[in-house]
Amino acid sequence: MSPCPATLDRIMAVMEAAFDPAFGEAWNRRQVADALTLSSTHALVVDADGTLLPDGPGLAVPAGFVLTRHVLDEEELLLIGVAPGARRRGVGTALIDHLFDAARTRGVCRIFLEMRRGNPAIQLYHKFGFEPIGERRNYYRMANGDRIDAITFARSI
Repeated sequence: MSPCPATLDRIMAVMEAAFDPAFGEAWNRRQVADALTLSSTHALVVDADGTLLPDGPGLAVPAGFVLTRHVLDEEELLLIGVAPGARRRGVGTALIDHLFDAARTRGVCRIFLEMRRGNPAIQLYHKFGFEPIGERRNYYRMANGDRIDAITFARSI
């Protein structure tokens, strides 16, 4: 099943604005499209009010997205992005709320995520009760070649 082109466009619009190229965290269009062909991968896109945007064409401007993958009763938050102009306005909170609701309907009991050390999104994750459960030393490579640790978090829902 191929992803809805409008949803893919919305995700990429936010991704291109939200992710600093210095960290190399953004996915390209092909990576996102390929992930969305898998039945275990899910995307949610919201506007600046945190309202879910339906799949398909529309005039709403995307402000944030979340991309996840689930297996059995666990889900991994692969990517979350909020457009710079929509930050600190509740968009990230709305995305996590929507993620928890959708994951529960899929029978998910626990959500995992991994982020680079120093990522300011840690405040959002702590707000929702995610706890660190592991670390990968020098896991991420920045554009300049420097390495950054990865921290794994989990939360039961």
